Amino acid sequence: MSDDDEILQDFLVEAGEILEQLSEQLVDLERAPEDSELLNAIFRGFHTVKGGAGFLQFDSMVDLCHVAENVFDLLRKGECSVTAELMDTVLRALDSVNLMFDQIRSGDEITPADQDIIDNLGRIASGEAAAPQAIKSQSQPKPELEPELEPEAKETAPSAAVSSGNEDMISDAEFEDLLDALQDKKSTPPAPVKSSLEAPAPPGDEMDSTPAAASDEITEEEFEALLNDLEKQGKAKSTPAPTSESTPVDKAAAPAASQTQPAVIAAKAPASKATAKNDSVGEATVRVDTKRLDDIMNMVGELVLVRNRLVRLGTNSQDEEWSKAVSNLDVVTADLQSSVMKTRMQPIKKVFGRFPRVVRDLARNLSKEINLEMVGEETDLDKNLVEALADPLVHLVRNSVDHGIELPADREAAGKPRVGTITLSAQQEGDHILLMIDDDGKGMDPDALKQIAIKKGVIDPDTADRLSDSEAFNLIFAPGFSTKEVISDVSGRGVGMDVVKTKITQLNGTVDIESEMGKGSRIIIKVPLTLAIMPTLMVMLADQTFALPLVSVNEIFHLNLKETNVVDGQEVIIVREKAVPLYYLSRWLVPAKGVVGGKDERHVVIVSVASQRVGFVVDQLIGQEEVVIKPLGKMLQGTDGMAGATITGDGTVALILDVPGMLKRYG
Repeated sequence: MSDDDEILQDFLVEAGEILEQLSEQLVDLERAPEDSELLNAIFRGFHTVKGGAGFLQFDSMVDLCHVAENVFDLLRKGECSVTAELMDTVLRALDSVNLMFDQIRSGDEITPADQDIIDNLGRIASGEAAAPQAIKSQSQPKPELEPELEPEAKETAPSAAVSSGNEDMISDAEFEDLLDALQDKKSTPPAPVKSSLEAPAPPGDEMDSTPAAASDEITEEEFEALLNDLEKQGKAKSTPAPTSESTPVDKAAAPAASQTQPAVIAAKAPASKATAKNDSVGEATVRVDTKRLDDIMNMVGELVLVRNRLVRLGTNSQDEEWSKAVSNLDVVTADLQSSVMKTRMQPIKKVFGRFPRVVRDLARNLSKEINLEMVGEETDLDKNLVEALADPLVHLVRNSVDHGIELPADREAAGKPRVGTITLSAQQEGDHILLMIDDDGKGMDPDALKQIAIKKGVIDPDTADRLSDSEAFNLIFAPGFSTKEVISDVSGRGVGMDVVKTKITQLNGTVDIESEMGKGSRIIIKVPLTLAIMPTLMVMLADQTFALPLVSVNEIFHLNLKETNVVDGQEVIIVREKAVPLYYLSRWLVPAKGVVGGKDERHVVIVSVASQRVGFVVDQLIGQEEVVIKPLGKMLQGTDGMAGATITGDGTVALILDVPGMLKRYG
């Protein structure tokens, strides 16, 4: 990878994180417009992205970020106020920046922002839309901040600003102007930069007493102190801004005439000379391609299979030393598996971060007032699951906004606050992640859902009469089911919720609904921590081995087959006063051999599919085993009821059953 490619990758990583945060920060600002720290953070976010884009010569992104930061400069100075209309325009601008960012990441040509977005932001930044607030600010003057300068003026601004204030500190505006001056002095393509983006401290640096940092990251205060020191040295040499000739600073920290990347994007310099001089201390983090992590995980999966085989052999061995060695291998393999899984983990915040914007825009479109609360954002799960859960969760949250929360007037009439609340939470529960979407809306009427399902032909009246409330709630996941009488751009076509359930099922997860009329609803999603290795229950049908995903298994018991009943032609058993349908897996999966005869006693495995419980009759139970999922070959891909295959501890091949798919095909 060339130096330019590394710089671009650094920009994509840094700017990508900033843009993810901006969406959430902008929605928070609309709720707390007086939060000065939030205003400054948003201003710095746009400014930072602008600096990196300018260095890499993405001019369309620079222009849009520039006018956006001008708007937030006015907001910081109190010369205009946060309104819903202003936020609409700023969020449209952020959407356009995100589109450009995606195009840069994919190597496509950048699409400039719509001119009306730039014009609207320009009018706000010029003060045309801020006259009333500006008059108010004159009666209550605030400390003046430096206005945005043209490149020619910026060259002299930093030193002049410092001379009028404290010699050891610079204001926020002076800090931003200094960065502008450094970045705007570039006039030729960037020169190669060290990929580590580290910078040795300048000679005479007074930061020697700072303890060596544990990593190559520096705090914002340390970074500002470094820039302040550079600025003072530049002033002493009577130069408009520090350059590579006047101050021996690494290109990553001060991109002046050397044309290097802006420090504000890199933000990675040693905190002290001690760190820079310590050759034995390497970088605290490295960037690893996700494909390499996937390869490592696959190899660990193969090791798990070998471990399972040796553990099985060790159990049957009379050699104590052999058994002890296998036991140690079992422990080490488990630790290695856990460590590799952690390298693939990402916080669920990667998904949650988009919801404040989703709820804000949809609530505004539907004239509703909704507050979104998020809990457990730091909960980690497999990166593949993070990506796969994004779309289903967005659909479920939109459904809560559209169907769950009432209009403000209706809420007041029902004795509720005008503002509804949706709570999105995540927590780890054993080897699974529990995701919940709660709303304090109107709740669901199970009888009304049954009638709609009958009307749409989803179920017949007799079936509807036998459904419990929980089963009635799950009718919303049936294909073609919708409670909306009017089709809109939000919902009403009866598509989406069935896709959500299918997607979560494909992730070996479950989704359930709890609801109470007038109080609200809760959607509960349970997914495994990782998709690579799955805990299963191994069973025998005739002389073949099959694996049932443990997440679907509720209980296991022995059954006298003479104690079953028949209801509507379906054999059932009574479990805690509830009729549970009974199916003989051998009749589906090994029909040539059928059910092993001559036995009145069998094992029954009770599994859950959504809110429905069914019993699978199996010939023999082997026990629990962690398996590595292997895809089926081309000849078997798409086979109903089969999720994949694995190699068991005794070296045989076992098919992993897809319980929902199997019931849909055979049941």
